[in-house]
Amino acid sequence: MKSFVTTLLAACLLPCSEATAQSGWFWQNPLPQGNTLHDVSFTDANTGTAVGDFGTILRTTNGGALWTSQTSGTTNSLSGVSFTNTNTGTAVGNGGTILRTTNGGALWTSQTSGTTNPLYGVSFTDANTGTAVGYLGTILRTTNGGALWTSQTSGTTNPLSDISFTNANTGTAVGGYCFEDCFSTILHTTNGGALWTSQSSGTMNQLFGVSFTDANTGTAVGGGGTILRTTNGGAIWTPQSSGTASNLYGVSFSDANNGTAVGEWGPYGKLGNMLHTTNGGAFWTSRSTYRDFFSVSFTDANNGAAVGSGGIVFHTTNGGAAWTSQSSSVTSGALYGVSFTDANTGTAVGFNGTILRTTTGGVLWTSQTSGTTNILYGVSLADANTGTAVGSAGLILRTTDGGALWTSQLSGTTNYLIEVSFTDANTGTAVGGDGTILRTTNGGTRWTSQTSGTTAQLNGVSFTDANSGTAVGDFGTILRTTNGGALWTSQTSGTTNYLYDVSFTDANTGTAVGGGGTILRTTNGGALWTSQTSGTTNILFGVSFTDANTGTAVGGEFVGTIVRTTNGGATWTSRSSGSMRWLNDVSFTDANTGTAVGFLGTILRTTTGGVTWVQEGTNTQTPNGFVLEQNYPNPFNPTTTIRFSIPAGTYGHTSLRVFDILGREGATLVSEEVKPGSYSVEWSASSFASGVYFYRLQSGQFVETKKLIFTK
Repeated sequence: MKSFVTTLLAACLLPCSEATAQSGWFWQNPLPQGNTLHDVSFTDANTGTAVGDFGTILRTTNGGALWTSQTSGTTNSLSGVSFTNTNTGTAVGNGGTILRTTNGGALWTSQTSGTTNPLYGVSFTDANTGTAVGYLGTILRTTNGGALWTSQTSGTTNPLSDISFTNANTGTAVGGYCFEDCFSTILHTTNGGALWTSQSSGTMNQLFGVSFTDANTGTAVGGGGTILRTTNGGAIWTPQSSGTASNLYGVSFSDANNGTAVGEWGPYGKLGNMLHTTNGGAFWTSRSTYRDFFSVSFTDANNGAAVGSGGIVFHTTNGGAAWTSQSSSVTSGALYGVSFTDANTGTAVGFNGTILRTTTGGVLWTSQTSGTTNILYGVSLADANTGTAVGSAGLILRTTDGGALWTSQLSGTTNYLIEVSFTDANTGTAVGGDGTILRTTNGGTRWTSQTSGTTAQLNGVSFTDANSGTAVGDFGTILRTTNGGALWTSQTSGTTNYLYDVSFTDANTGTAVGGGGTILRTTNGGALWTSQTSGTTNILFGVSFTDANTGTAVGGEFVGTIVRTTNGGATWTSRSSGSMRWLNDVSFTDANTGTAVGFLGTILRTTTGGVTWVQEGTNTQTPNGFVLEQNYPNPFNPTTTIRFSIPAGTYGHTSLRVFDILGREGATLVSEEVKPGSYSVEWSASSFASGVYFYRLQSGQFVETKKLIFTK
């Protein structure tokens, strides 16, 4: 069963009854994805579904050997999920979200809950009969598969975190809250919720999870290692010794004797966050794993899965004697900087001296030896082999062989260095704390301090040639040089917000971003900076432009924020990141191909400029045949829309790619499992040369190609 810990409110990406969408950004680290998973439900040893932040839904049909992302149609965090067979399931979450599937998640449909309260747990006993619980004592009931959800009287305003029904009539909900003091709640019904009765828990600790195997036998878990057991339907709850002080968030019993509880990783002596019993809890054995687990699901005494923070998925086939990780990550440390020289070759840097390298466009990221544990904040690649990274305590590292060897250079400062910009293998500038500016013209053999005229921390720098550069920093600081830094001149930004990054595409045209969603634009080398409307108040930490018109900014506070422009910032459009994690930097090599990095090792990639392809009219009849429509407008400049349809009875890998007249692939607009329906995708060709291009739809044995014309 599941447990509620903390989820954040988010808005639906599109009207859920009208359209579903696939994010134009996809995960490269961790895999299969990095959003926290709050609940998991298996119906047999092979078939399971996990749900989590940002509307995340993952599905496996082979015991977790492969987890596939499904389209939920919402960005609301999902906290609970319950399947009664391999096809039929319900997920619940923030904003009163209820989603339903009858085909194993190929299609999730939004249902009307009648509440905006967050829902934390759900339990179905058959395809039709289920109950959901949530904030302020919310209890909802359906007997027709969710066609109608009816509110029930719980008799409490305490949050209800989890629920377990063993038949249509008999169920138990648990919850409580902690604010200065803690309070626990247990409610029980024997008539399908017509009447809920409060039971005495015997503890003040908040309860997060509950699992019953029959009408009488159940276990609840909660704060401070609390485990409670009943064998008489909750008339008496007896505390059991867990051996841990860690909060326990989820519990699952496959029969009266065999059960597993999971919870937070327990530092400072609170050891044990994966507990197992084979005798109904008379004795619990524990192990500690360096992650927070929020839910666990067992289908028999041996086969189970646990999910939790950062998208972790663990699996066991021997009752928890050994757990195997089914998620992978090249790093879980924060990444602060990224630089690509072409679509395939890039480097990311971050916490604890982390340096990651890819030559495959991020399909494979490899850790490199930095020789330091200092934080690395910025990186600049002059070409595929030559790069420079900067970090705390004045650290500068240099490579000339693609990172096979990174060598420390003498910076002459102990101030933090936050960002670096090279225009060729020899000429570069680094900026950082206390207005520090360093300059090299010999690849870092010698770094020379320059006079910035400020003590404000400088966070970003961008040079377009050896002479013309701009640095930005705290308190709206903007500095400009046209002589390689011999003289830096202060410019008027018009803001006191901190500025964190800047990107110029030529000596005159640049964009700076910062706190409160600040975006500033200049087309005259900074003589005048004009504020633009970003559409967000979240901090923007990174920005990358590939030409005067096309750019992307990233950041975050409550979610990973991405905004995009194709007209020089006259309008900025929000793009779904698919991530709850803050994004710290971004690097694009053309209008469509980019990589963003952020906290907890987050690496996101797009090959469509972040464009989301949209399924249109999900309430209309499914198409009878494959259709690839002519793009519109055509000719176009710089964006066009392509529509296509996948017929009923087809569900498999679909790709939509753009090629030049020589047959070279220019952009991948769609490449994943696509269910039947009609779709549209927007393509921006602003970084491409004028001319004739071809777009090809391939799905199974179907292949069709059409011509489009791009005119600048």
